[in-house]
Amino acid sequence: MTDKPIRIPGHDHPISIEANPSRVVVKIGGRIIADTHDALTLREASYPPVQYIPRRDVDMAALTRSEHTTYCPYKGDASYYSIAAGGDRSVNAVWTYETPFEAMAQIKDYVAFYPDRVDEIEAI
Repeated sequence: MTDKPIRIPGHDHPISIEANPSRVVVKIGGRIIADTHDALTLREASYPPVQYIPRRDVDMAALTRSEHTTYCPYKGDASYYSIAAGGDRSVNAVWTYETPFEAMAQIKDYVAFYPDRVDEIEAI
């Protein structure tokens, strides 16, 4: 068994995290699932920016933890949640790094949503 690689963001793979000054609202099935003024915008290399939302501002009762996990050498192990209100489209729609690597410690206790698995992620 090999250990998982751990990488530090740098010039070859930049990652930045900054406070989003806007209100961020996530909706699905006519419901607001998340509503925050404290989102973090994570920009990673050439990927689209991702809004990380504090768990305290997410209706966690609307989410069901799944068995699905992934690994990012820059952030660590990700756990996933599905959103029942979204049906099959919203399986594994939410991810979180519960124990992120030190370089990504800011996203601990935050979740992110796949934009194509919810109805809307709106920055107001």
